[in-house]
Amino acid sequence: MAEQNRIGKTDLRVTPIGLGANAVGGHNLFPNLNDETGRDVVRTALHNGINFIDTAFIYGPERSEELIGEVLKETGLRQQTVIATKAAHKFVDGAVVKDNSPAFLKASVDQALKRLQTDYIDLFYIHFPDEDTPKDEAVGALKELKDAGKIRAIGVSNFNISQLQEANKDGYVDALQSEYNLLRRGAEQDTLPYTAEHQISFIPYFPLASGLLSGAYTADQQFADGRARNPLFQGDAYLRNLEKVERVREIASAKNAEVSHVILAWYLTRDSIDALIPGAKRPDQVATNLKALQVRLTPEEVEQIDRIFKL
Repeated sequence: MAEQNRIGKTDLRVTPIGLGANAVGGHNLFPNLNDETGRDVVRTALHNGINFIDTAFIYGPERSEELIGEVLKETGLRQQTVIATKAAHKFVDGAVVKDNSPAFLKASVDQALKRLQTDYIDLFYIHFPDEDTPKDEAVGALKELKDAGKIRAIGVSNFNISQLQEANKDGYVDALQSEYNLLRRGAEQDTLPYTAEHQISFIPYFPLASGLLSGAYTADQQFADGRARNPLFQGDAYLRNLEKVERVREIASAKNAEVSHVILAWYLTRDSIDALIPGAKRPDQVATNLKALQVRLTPEEVEQIDRIFKL
C-alpha cells in the first residue's frame, strides 16, 4: 500500500485507511472481547500495510494501548507505525472526570509511553475538552512534550470550533478528531473550512454512523443497544436514511464494491480529511475496510453522493 497522506503540517505520513482500535482491548466499550483476537486485529492491520493505529487511554481503560504495545514489540514494526493515542479521562471517587491541565497531560503521556512500550508517541490528542483549562494552555503543554521528543504531533478531539480556535491560537494543532459522516454533516459549516485553511488534518470518527451507512441494515432491523435511542435509527428518519443508502448501493454495485467502501472513499475526497480510522473487532474486517482504497469515484459520482445526503 504505497499511498500515504500527510498529517497536518507535520512529517507524519499515514495510510488513508487506518485502524480505530477501540475494540482492541476495549472491554469497557464492547462485550465479550478477546485479547488475542485484539492482537490479531493489530497484526492483520500491520501485515496488510496499514501504518496508522488510533487508540486511547479510556479504551479498556489502558488495555488497548497495552495490547498494541505488545504487538509492536513482537513484530518489530514500531518505527514504521504511526501511533495515535488520547487522554483526558481520570477516575475520581469512582466517577470519570475530564482533565486538560498541563500536569495531567504530561503525566498521561508518560504513562501511555510505558503501556505502548515506546519512547515517543506519533500523535497525541486531548481526548475531550474540560471545563476549566484554557485550551491554548493545554496545547502549550503538548508543545513542550513535542519539543522534548515525547510526541511528534499535537491533536485535539471533540473540540467545537471555538475551542479549536483557542487551542490553535499559536498554530500548534496538527489534527482534529471529531464526529463527521454523511448523515451528520455539521462539521461542514465551520470546522472543515477551518481545518482546511489552517492545514489541520480532520480525522472523522463514526464515519459509517454506527453501521447505518454500511449497507448492512434492513427496514425491519431491531436494535437493542444505544442505536435504539439514536434519532438516525428511529421511525421515518431511519427509513429515509436507508433509502439514501440504497441509492449509494447503485453506485457501489456498478463498481463491484460494497456501500461502505464507496462511503469511505467519498470522505477521502474532502479537503483536510487525510485519513479514516474505521474500527474492527475481527481480523477479516480490517482487510474489508482496506477495499475502500480500491474505489475510484468520478467527480460526478462525488457530487451525486453529496446531493443524495443533502436531501
